[in-house]
Amino acid sequence: MPSTNDSTDETESQPVRCIATFDPADERASEAVVTAVAAVLGEDPGNLRPLYEHVDPDALDSLIENAQLTDSGTHQVWFPYEGVDVGVRSGGEIRVRDATVDRSR
Repeated sequence: MPSTNDSTDETESQPVRCIATFDPADERASEAVVTAVAAVLGEDPGNLRPLYEHVDPDALDSLIENAQLTDSGTHQVWFPYEGVDVGVRSGGEIRVRDATVDRSR
């Protein structure tokens, strides 16, 4: 479930607006991303643009699934979605922060 969090870590240039968690063994990362971003934006997930316009959902899910199987450390991927930057970590964490680049142009 998403929670507001204003902390940053050493790799983040913008404060994190939300940290959400999901269980990689039971949930698809792509679905958890849409749910987390919708919560941050105060929108219904069905009102957001399709995730595939920004990242390949199957590739995202495969990355997380394979990381769980190989136990090769934490993997992380960041991508823009609906005016925010989204970070997905293989341990089941989603970070949402304000976009670092204005993509409206």
